[in-house]
Amino acid sequence: MNTTQAEAGIESRSDLAPFLAATPTIETGHPEVAAFVAKHTDGSPNPLDIAVRLYYAVRDGIRYDPYSAVLTVEGLKASRTLRAGRAWCVPKAILLAACCRTAGIPARLGYADVRNHLSTERMRRNMQSDIFHWHGYTAIHLDGKWVKATPAFNVELCTKFNLVPLEFDGRSDSLFHSFDMAGNRHMEYLNYRGEYADTPIDSILATFREVSPAFRGQSSDVFGQGADFDRDVEAERS
Repeated sequence: MNTTQAEAGIESRSDLAPFLAATPTIETGHPEVAAFVAKHTDGSPNPLDIAVRLYYAVRDGIRYDPYSAVLTVEGLKASRTLRAGRAWCVPKAILLAACCRTAGIPARLGYADVRNHLSTERMRRNMQSDIFHWHGYTAIHLDGKWVKATPAFNVELCTKFNLVPLEFDGRSDSLFHSFDMAGNRHMEYLNYRGEYADTPIDSILATFREVSPAFRGQSSDVFGQGADFDRDVEAERS
């Protein structure tokens, strides 16, 4: 189901069922996902409180690493992201969706093309573009409406790049700020690609192959074997 269908008014439990179900990547109820949810929600009975807690757990507990892009079912699974402790925006959004669904909160995956002003020299050189296609976020159904949450950039990364960390209160959309703390342009949304019950891997992969000549197969070797995002970030800020 895409955004247009969803905007017609999803309210009944049967309509929300696709956004509560397990999928190959959104591993609702997976033991590792369930343990992560239990650890970070502390038995809270309030869906809004649970969603907020899970947002921060994923945002800051999983480090952002765009060099780790792997566009396969195995590479995008929520349990794999938990084990790795780092991921790019798409699997971080998948993990948050899996956590919310495990807690009984409907969640779906949203995507947009963005002009990203947070990058490293290696990214700029190899991608030859500052446009990131299929940037991932999570849409969560709370108090009868869909709210967007973007758990991509962990707080430590924001500090290094002088960005205001994205907060989430479960009531308002949490999307990237247009400017950083110094007033410099940071993130610009160019095109929304819709929201989905499962990861549209084939569509994402087709776009990546079309726009990035350095992208081969289903694993991103754009940044080279052994490239270290954290080290490149430190070099960028020195």
